[in-house]
Amino acid sequence: MPLLEPEPGALRPRGIGAPAPDRVPERLASGTPRVLREELTALLGAEKVLWTVSDLVRYASDASPYRFVPQVVVIAEDIDDVSAVLSYAHGRGREVVFRAAGTSLNGQAQGEDILVDVRRHWAGVEVLEDGRRARIRPGTTVLRANAALARHGRILGPDPASAIACTLGGVIANNSSGMTAGTTRNAYRTLSSLTLVLPGGTVVDTADPLADEELARAEPALCHGLMDIKREIEADPGLVSRIRAKYEIKNTTGYRLDAYLDGTTPVEILRGLMVGSEGTLGFIAEAVFDTLPLDREVVSALLFFPSLPAAAAAVPLFNEAGALAVEVMDGNTLRASVSVEGVPADWARLPGDTTALLVEFRAPDEAGRAEYERRAAGVLAGLELVAPVASVTNAFTRDPRTISGYWKARKAFVTAVGGARAPGTTLITEDFAVPPSRLAEACEALLALQAEHGFDAAVAGHAAHGNLHFLLAFDAARPADVERYAAFMEAFCRLTVKRFDGSLKAEHSTGRNMAPFLELEWGPKATELMWRTKRVVDPDGLLAPRILLDRDPRGHLRGLKTVPRVEAVADPCIECGFCEPACPSKDLTTTPRQRILLRREMMRQRPGSPVLDQLLADYGHDAVDTCAGDSACKLACPVGIDTGALMKDFRHRRHSPREERAAALAARRFRKVEAAARLAVAAAGTIGDRLGDRVPSAVTGAARKAVRPDLVPQWLPRLPGAAARRPPVTRRVGAAAVYYPSCVNRIFGGPAGTPGPSLQEAVVALSERAGKPVWIPRDVPGTCCATIWHSKGYEAGARLMANLVVTSAWGWTAGGRLPLVVDASSCTLGLAREVVPYLTDDNRELHAELTVVDSVVWAARELLPHLEVRRTVGAAVLHPTCSMRHLGDEAELWAVAAACAEEVVVPEDAGCCAFAGDRGMLHPELTASATAREAAEVTARHFDAHLSANRMCEVGMDLATGRTYRSALLELERATRP
Repeated sequence: MPLLEPEPGALRPRGIGAPAPDRVPERLASGTPRVLREELTALLGAEKVLWTVSDLVRYASDASPYRFVPQVVVIAEDIDDVSAVLSYAHGRGREVVFRAAGTSLNGQAQGEDILVDVRRHWAGVEVLEDGRRARIRPGTTVLRANAALARHGRILGPDPASAIACTLGGVIANNSSGMTAGTTRNAYRTLSSLTLVLPGGTVVDTADPLADEELARAEPALCHGLMDIKREIEADPGLVSRIRAKYEIKNTTGYRLDAYLDGTTPVEILRGLMVGSEGTLGFIAEAVFDTLPLDREVVSALLFFPSLPAAAAAVPLFNEAGALAVEVMDGNTLRASVSVEGVPADWARLPGDTTALLVEFRAPDEAGRAEYERRAAGVLAGLELVAPVASVTNAFTRDPRTISGYWKARKAFVTAVGGARAPGTTLITEDFAVPPSRLAEACEALLALQAEHGFDAAVAGHAAHGNLHFLLAFDAARPADVERYAAFMEAFCRLTVKRFDGSLKAEHSTGRNMAPFLELEWGPKATELMWRTKRVVDPDGLLAPRILLDRDPRGHLRGLKTVPRVEAVADPCIECGFCEPACPSKDLTTTPRQRILLRREMMRQRPGSPVLDQLLADYGHDAVDTCAGDSACKLACPVGIDTGALMKDFRHRRHSPREERAAALAARRFRKVEAAARLAVAAAGTIGDRLGDRVPSAVTGAARKAVRPDLVPQWLPRLPGAAARRPPVTRRVGAAAVYYPSCVNRIFGGPAGTPGPSLQEAVVALSERAGKPVWIPRDVPGTCCATIWHSKGYEAGARLMANLVVTSAWGWTAGGRLPLVVDASSCTLGLAREVVPYLTDDNRELHAELTVVDSVVWAARELLPHLEVRRTVGAAVLHPTCSMRHLGDEAELWAVAAACAEEVVVPEDAGCCAFAGDRGMLHPELTASATAREAAEVTARHFDAHLSANRMCEVGMDLATGRTYRSALLELERATRP
């Protein structure tokens, strides 16, 4: 064991009580049963089989109120892997469930046997016909696909609120629609073709002209069975009429029976049936979508009404005026949304019945937008709003930032309301649809029913399409609460069907919660046809049992998850998964959601449980050490849960008193530490030049084993050389700003072999050239933004350095009269925000007077207008750092790059490089995993410049791409040099 290996028990949760009824059984403490693990490993390879109890737990939950622990998790890399798993399952009588993003709200991504991850290796977009169509792999998020289409002026029809995280495979499998899709732009209507793998292993490309001929040879019984059902439906005019009527409003309950009416051949029928089939009929390996025009002329308003029925009554008026989206948010939703960044705090004080409509019109041109504004004004004139609007100008806005804020609040519905629920309660999210003309009546009935059963639910939804969502919270560990919920669901389903002839599921697909009520909505004959469809396509019941079809009338109450309380920062998490695409470690170890749900499983266990002990043993590496700490999860989470901060706290918990004292001593003597580090970098460069990488790698590798991998950096090639010992000479008199060179740039130099000035020299020269000279204080050495300490959880060292640098900065800037310009984005973030929790009360007041400015922002706003660009490069690629995303400085990086290059590109898969100061040297596999997709984009074409705004991020991207990244300010200095 390494000398300083932390004790896993340091992460043992506090306050473990009685074991929960849904805890992972102790027989799974050693993970997947041995025979199953060995057979799948022999079939697929060890790297594709996840089998530890930690693996099983982190895949046991999705965004739903359900929790089912799989026996094993398979990471499928291609169709061959999928076919192999299906063949194995057939031969062993096992069951298979496919999982992509895990954002489904009714347990569609959970299984109790073999769970197949089809996210990791299944991303990719191919734009076809100048954007009119797109070939998309199932692990691609909606956001990523739309980013590729946007440059062609096109967009996908489905637009679910979870677009940041949900994948196209899930969108098709659930027939998700969203704010604007309605019944005409959803996956069923815009899907051109599919490549799918049937339960028997047959691969079908529905676009292939020979597909029906090949399917008939491979699956004759399936073809005959589908055509028999088609003939039976068509022979019953009443049933045909009923099916057509059911899809006049949004409906995802059960299989798409209209696929039998819309398709003329088995392949065409299959294509339609796969939409909304929830993985029960086959695996969607690829899809081709017909896209829609991206109307860029937008006008929106957020209108407040005195009640939910009053708002609902206004919906048809906006529909008639041509609104593309009319979204409703009731009072509970509005009040809960104050947890979302940017939402006005006074929403918390809105009267209880207040309801808002978010109304949006989109047009292809200015004339169209003006016409919509005229129509909207006419509608507004007849409305009585809580805050009366004098004119359309006051109500509707064209401002993109304001509109974005409206949508941010609306899309945060589930997470915001869920985060505000009572601690320890389970969240249920349901959606239903009624004819839009009856929306107001349905709202009143729903509110009355909720009150009758003791629920104070939140309601929001796509009012334009008669589609409402509501959230309920209850304690799944209390049988009385479960029964109260069961009684409500029974009454709600009967109300929706019997009174309104509505859809029990409008866009979230059937799921476990509605499967027992399928016959209530569709009736015996149609329901039996759905069961026959399942038997025809999947005769052995191999795929996703009980997710869409379930004869157990209480099946929706099975597997409800308890939600034990965990650390306060993570407790509001509803496990929605929005954070996962942004997480650097998502393809390596764990995601923020998984880090939290692993903690919850620890709390479910009894003290001394072997499951708990094994989870703790794995958690240090899988969750704590391999977290980049970049808090990208906070940006992605609608309610700002910062799992990175939690992992930093866990690092602190694992430190021994000796480690904390050593870290604090390093802070006190940082001037010497800094000088020693610069010498070490210089020496390392010399050693590398003389001996190559093999000897230094062996030495550092041995040290990592002897001490601890999370303390000793691994030798990496392409590390920069040492910085100059002294900064450029500057003068305080006449300075327009104080320039604070970060310790990273005082230790590490620029890219090796690159001619030109250092970054410090470039900043000084650019500022002088623009007539806004900067001054570097002589006593900067020995100070730091404190990120080195707080990112590793060394609290005493962080407090010491944070207070030192703030008092120093106060003096340097003459009490805050001059801005403090910082030349590394992570250090800018550290000085601007992250030092604050460590400051004394007095120093917090001093800090409030400081103006901390990133050097790229300084250049874009203050220097560029006074600089003459004399030379440019052809194409530049940017790596925006995660710190810049936190600070909102990406536009300034773009502006600087645009001054230096004819073409500027930000890779569509750009994200955190996970180098995180030195974490990329401690865990290089983390950076390699985090940058894989971005690196593939960068290396796919030639760029004349590779630019960023943080030295260590540049090093990380150097290692990932084999290209030389450097500060955008170095390129600006070259472009403007006389």
